[in-house]
Formats: sequence, C-alpha cells, structure tokens
Amino acid sequence: MTKKETALTKEVIINKIYYVREQKVMLDKDLAELYQVTTGNLNKALLRNSKRFPTDFMFQLTEKEFKNLIFQNGISSWGGTRRFPYAFTEQRVAMLSGILNSDRAINVNIQIMRVFTHIRQMLIENTELRLAIEEIKKKTDNNSKNIELVFQYLDKLIEKKDAPRKKIGFKISKKKK
Repeated sequence: MTKKETALTKEVIINKIYYVREQKVMLDKDLAELYQVTTGNLNKALLRNSKRFPTDFMFQLTEKEFKNLIFQNGISSWGGTRRFPYAFTEQRVAMLSGILNSDRAINVNIQIMRVFTHIRQMLIENTELRLAIEEIKKKTDNNSKNIELVFQYLDKLIEKKDAPRKKIGFKISKKKK
C-alpha cells in the first residue's frame, strides 16, 4: 500500500457517508480519495457521462449544509475549495463503476455497495424493534400492573447482579505452627 492508499474497511466507508436532505450521501472529495483520483478528474468524468446520471442522483451542497457538515463532523482538511462539494446518492455511487473502469474503482464500488446494504439492513432491523416496542407499549398502557411487574423483574435482576457472588475454587486451610 502506498502512503496515499488507506485500508478500505467498512468503518472507513461508513465515516464517509453523511445524512443530508434526508438521504445517505457521499461527497465528491471522499469518493475521489477512495478511488485515488483527484476530485476535479472525478467531476470531469461525471460531466462527460452526464446522461447516465439523473439530477436526483446528485446535488451540490449549499453553503449552510457545507458549514453544518464541517461543524458536525469536524471536517477540517477541505483546503481552498472553490465551490461547494457534490453529494452523491447511493444510486449515483453505483453508477460510478461504469465510468471509472479501473480495478480499484470496481473494488471500491463493491465495498461501498456492501456498506450501503449493511446500513439499510440495520435501519430495517431498528424499525422492526421500534414497532415491537410500540406494540408492547400499547399492551401495557391499558394495564399499569403489567408495567409494575416488568419493573419488579428488572429490580430483581439488578439485585442479583449486585449481590456478592460465591467464590469458586479450593479453600486452603491455614496450618497452625
């Protein structure tokens, strides 16, 4: 691996996915870094292939959105950008492998798509959990005794956890001299 190359782990990719305008997006600068091309060259390639990318697949951040990202995420290495970055939706990122035809671009895209799929699965699981909790709330709202019972069980569990545990092992008796 060269100095410029970073290990492409799930965490690296997740840290480059932002939530802007109620969408999960990646910024042009971050994608260029992952593909190991300049941001300018990435955007030029996109302009040359603009027919592949409808406008709902990409948007340019406003000044307010850009400042908000910098504030929330501590992004400081943006240098002297002349214009605000482009944000790419998952669909646009998927299309990038078609125009960036290097082995690196293909591998990076595969990993990015896996991360987006993983995030989507986590959101689905959280939604299912939230719905199950809401269902429990509905059942217990009508009967406060059930809630009291749940808290009693929780208290018992906490008490058991705090109680001193019996030591396991052999006891060596002290010999009298």
